[in-house]
Amino acid sequence: MDLKLKIWRQANQNSKGELKDYAIKNVSADSSFLEMMDQLNEELIDKGDDPVVFDHDCREGICGMCSLHINGEPHGPENATTTCQLHMRKFKDGDTIFIEPWRARAFPVIKDLSVDRGAFDRIIEAGGYVNVNTSGNTLDANAIPVPKADADEAFNAATCIGCGACVAACPNASAMLFVSAKVSQLALLPQGKVEAKDRVLHMVNQMDLEGFGNCSNVGACAEECPKEISLENIARMNREYLGASLTSSK
Repeated sequence: MDLKLKIWRQANQNSKGELKDYAIKNVSADSSFLEMMDQLNEELIDKGDDPVVFDHDCREGICGMCSLHINGEPHGPENATTTCQLHMRKFKDGDTIFIEPWRARAFPVIKDLSVDRGAFDRIIEAGGYVNVNTSGNTLDANAIPVPKADADEAFNAATCIGCGACVAACPNASAMLFVSAKVSQLALLPQGKVEAKDRVLHMVNQMDLEGFGNCSNVGACAEECPKEISLENIARMNREYLGASLTSSK
């Protein structure tokens, strides 16, 4: 198929960006969206032009690196699918495709389609972990009984890959779905109870410091999430945060 591409090009965070037009021919319908981008970059390099910078790694829908805004939708038109798992058969011959980076103050553009998502890392560093004293007779994790419903919810929350699609989809650029998933996966398990209060307070405070917007219950985050993280996690995090705020001595 032959396609017209409108791609955001920006030299760095402080430069003014713009959409530039590209034409690409003979794209296989069976290729992935990133393979199509590879094909374009090969053509640009052959012509001596600067290739388009975009994030990618595993290309298996696991790592969350492939953060592209495609025709106005994070990760493109197919639900519950990352950009790297999106195939060109979802488009038609002659289509015009708009390709942009995530749009959020907390995700500054590095170059072209690549953004700095270090804010997510700092939120995890603030409290998304469990301290375990391994000296002495520490119980094996599987020796602690966990209700099946809690285990299922924790595992579902843990499927979040931190891609940032929730932020890109939200009109306020809120990170509540991401943070709530990381809070929930630990808050639901007994191993996460010891630090539960400090965890939610520190992670939410760091989220605010990073400049993410507030949640206004639009629900676009869950709709666009490639791993279908539930909005129930946001409700759980709000309960955890309220309880911790009322009982914290700090």
